[in-house]
Amino acid sequence: MVGRRETGGLSPHRFRALLQRKWLHSMELASHKEVVSAHKSGINSLQIDVTDARYLLSGAADGSVAVYDIELSTCYEHSTQTSKHEALFMVDKGVPRGHQYSVSCVHWYPIDTGIFVTGSFDNFVNVWDTNTAQFSSEDTKIRLCDIGSGAFTHTLTGHRDSVWAVQWSTKSEWVLVSGGCDGAIRFWDIRRAGCYQVLDQQCSQTGRRPPVLKAVLKNHERMENNTMASSSLRKSSSTKQRGQKRHFGVSASDSRTAHYGSVTGLQMTSDGSYLISAGKDSRLRLWDVESGCNTLVNYPSVYVRGHKGMRMALSPDSSLLFIPSDNSIQVRDVWSGHAYPSLRGHYDLTNCCTFHPQGQELYSGSNDRKILVWAPPCHSDTEEPEREVCEQTIRADEDAWSD
Repeated sequence: MVGRRETGGLSPHRFRALLQRKWLHSMELASHKEVVSAHKSGINSLQIDVTDARYLLSGAADGSVAVYDIELSTCYEHSTQTSKHEALFMVDKGVPRGHQYSVSCVHWYPIDTGIFVTGSFDNFVNVWDTNTAQFSSEDTKIRLCDIGSGAFTHTLTGHRDSVWAVQWSTKSEWVLVSGGCDGAIRFWDIRRAGCYQVLDQQCSQTGRRPPVLKAVLKNHERMENNTMASSSLRKSSSTKQRGQKRHFGVSASDSRTAHYGSVTGLQMTSDGSYLISAGKDSRLRLWDVESGCNTLVNYPSVYVRGHKGMRMALSPDSSLLFIPSDNSIQVRDVWSGHAYPSLRGHYDLTNCCTFHPQGQELYSGSNDRKILVWAPPCHSDTEEPEREVCEQTIRADEDAWSD
C-alpha cells in the first residue's frame, strides 16, 4: 500500500481511508496507555469532548463524575512503557448538589470544555463547571433546559413510558431524537410543538437510500395519496374525534414502534443521514432518517440489558459500530451487518463506549470499575523489523571506501 502511494497509484484521500480502515480492524487492548479509574463502582457513561478532543468525562453508579486528560499523562512507567492518566478532578455525593444516586449519562457542552451536564436516577440534571456546581432539574416527558437560567424552555410530550435514550441530530441543530421504554423512536423539531416523525419497524426499504430523483418522485406520490385519503376520510372521522381530547405533541399514530421492547441506545452517523438504534429485543436497526424506513440490514443479535440505557460508538468514518454487550464490545459493519471479532478485556458487564473523534482510540466502561483503552498495535513494534531490513540494505550498498 505504501509502495502504491509512492508511485502515485493511490490518491492521498484513498491512502488515508485504507490506512484508517486497517487500523480500525486491528484494534486491541492498548498497552501504551492506561486510564486510572477514580470510581468505586461500575461506569455507566463516557464521552470525549468534541471541542479539543482531549478530555474524557465519566459517570458511575456511585453518583460520582470524573474528568481525565487523555493527551497529557500524569505519570509514565518505564518498566512497562505505559503512560497513566489519572483523574484531573472528581465530584461525588460529598460535593454540594452532587448526585445521590447512579449517574445515568454525562455530556460535554458542545462549545465549551469548561461546562458539562450530568443526569442521574435521583431525577436531577446538574450543570457543572471546573470550579463551582450549578444545577437545573425522569418521567415520560423530555425537558429542555436553559443552562444560564436553569429554567425549562421546552417540554416534549409523546412517549407513553420512560425515555432512556436521546440524541441530537448531526445534520440539524434543531432536531432531537428520543427512544423510550414504549419501543418508539420520535423525532422532534424544538422550534415547534409535537414530534414530526415516528419510526415504524414495519416501514422498510432494502439497502441504502435510493437516488435523489426517485426519492423525490416517491415522496410526491406518497403526499398526493395521503392528501386524497385524508380528504375522503375527513368528514367521517370528524364526528368520531369531536368528543375526543387531543394533546399537543402526541402523534395520532402513537402505536407505531421501532422495537419490540425498550429502546436502549441511539447513534447518529456523522452526516446525519442514518440512525442506528438498539432495543431490548436484542436487535440493531439502521434507519434512513429522510424516509423514516428501516433499511433491513441483517445485524446479528446482540445481548442488550433491559434495565437502563447504553451508549454505543461509531468510528469517525461511520463504517464500524461498537456495541457494549455482556462483558465485551461487539463490532459490526454499519452497512452490511457483518460481525467482526469482539473486543474482550472487561471482567463484568460493559455499559458504554466512546470513540476518539480525532484519533484511532476507543474507550469503554464497565461494572468492573475499569476504563479500558483500545487502539491499533503500537507503531514501534511494527516498524522495528522494517527499520532493520532498511539498515541491512544500506550496509549491503556500502563500499570499502565509504566513511
